[in-house]
Amino acid sequence: MAELIVEKKGSVGYITFSNPTKMNAMTVQMWGGVPAAIQAFDRDPDVRVIVLTGSGEKAFISGADISQFEELRAAQDTQEVYENAVTAALAAPIQCSKPVIAKIRGYCFGGGLGMAAACDIRICSEDSTFRMPAARLGVGYGHVGIKRFTDLIGLANATDIYVTARRFDSADALRMGFVSKVCTVAELDSVVDQYTKMISENAPLTVAASKYNIRQVCAAPEDQDIAGAVRMVEACFASEDFKEGRKAFMEKRQPIFKGR
Repeated sequence: MAELIVEKKGSVGYITFSNPTKMNAMTVQMWGGVPAAIQAFDRDPDVRVIVLTGSGEKAFISGADISQFEELRAAQDTQEVYENAVTAALAAPIQCSKPVIAKIRGYCFGGGLGMAAACDIRICSEDSTFRMPAARLGVGYGHVGIKRFTDLIGLANATDIYVTARRFDSADALRMGFVSKVCTVAELDSVVDQYTKMISENAPLTVAASKYNIRQVCAAPEDQDIAGAVRMVEACFASEDFKEGRKAFMEKRQPIFKGR
């Protein structure tokens, strides 16, 4: 059964892509469910960070479910509906105010690569394999998606993976800057847990302001919300959490942030 498994564990929201018989290939229904799942965690004050991962040991996401292409991507009207669902799903991690981590093991192809690129942090196991196979399928990849990759890994690396459609391994992904960290399969869970713990212990307003400011750096000048970014920084300095941070520092203890 193809589905999204959505779980909350303490301060962490988990979304697991599950389509076991097809290496977690994304159906249109799965694409369509991503925004609502992320937005629900974004609204939950108890959730500090979100982790996206794949079910099982073989894949994060192996791409889109190609078996749906004939039905959903052959005609103009159905193609538009499909593309809108994918676009909204890939925009959701970026628009989320909280950090989103891609926990990658195994295949990370096509739409899976796009989903990982939309996250804030990517951590993978050393046996992970990456690919952008659009050129092998005759699929066009739009400006927004291309820009996301050029911002992330640079023009040369983005050109490489798009025009060759080659597979690349975790070492290459780290060299390009696509992933932040590569670890053994045995270490993957604990490394991601360390990241979620660190983020969860930090001041939520500061984390949100940092993510929003980073988004403005990457946005086109006409789309930048500098005033909004400045307001978010000012809100940090006016917050109870800022007082708590100063007090905890002076008292040499762990701060307890409330997000206000």
